[in-house]
Amino acid sequence: MDSPKLTDRQQQILDLVQSTIARTGAPPTRAEIAAELGFRSPNAAEEHLQALARKGVIELVSGTSRGIRLKSDTLRALHEARLSPVGKQFSLPLQSLAQLTLPLVGRVAAGAPILAQEHVDQSYLVEASMFARRPDYLLKVRGMSMRDAGILDGDLLAVQKASDAKNGQIVVARLGDDVTVKRLRRVRGHIELLPENPDFEPIVVPPDDASFALEGIAVGLIRNTMLM
Repeated sequence: MDSPKLTDRQQQILDLVQSTIARTGAPPTRAEIAAELGFRSPNAAEEHLQALARKGVIELVSGTSRGIRLKSDTLRALHEARLSPVGKQFSLPLQSLAQLTLPLVGRVAAGAPILAQEHVDQSYLVEASMFARRPDYLLKVRGMSMRDAGILDGDLLAVQKASDAKNGQIVVARLGDDVTVKRLRRVRGHIELLPENPDFEPIVVPPDDASFALEGIAVGLIRNTMLM
């Protein structure tokens, strides 16, 4: 597939979407795009996004303010390579590209390290330049609690191991027997783990909760179908 021909403005928006996903783990809203690029209203950002969608560069998911997804074919073309399966490992054929081997973590057993061997379903070789910050593993998302951040059930979240995070970052957190993906908010005296779906309630973590631990920070998102 040839790289799609984009206008300068469309390329700016695509770059912003990619960098925002890499930095925060979720795509920007239309309002954030408008503010960043100096548009008068979010409608102008929407028009450019629709143009990118028509060119097959992105996919727009209805019903969510952050419903912007990079399409797998676009990533392949932009990085001049295609993902090809080899057994249980996936690889990029261009040896000149810097590559990362990332384990894919499935269900995590209670109390066990998240990267324990029994949690790793398979591994992937991916191009390092897909991420602004180097991830350590991929986590398969389960459930729809982060739907409005553009993170859907079955997606692969690229995670950088970390024991601390900034306010507002999307994190992987351990709470007792569960590992969850939520947005971190620090409030005086406690931590809140916020869903991005009104059907789910925030999780309040008391300061003395020994069962809570940060496992990592989201640094990117890969739709599972691009690795099939």
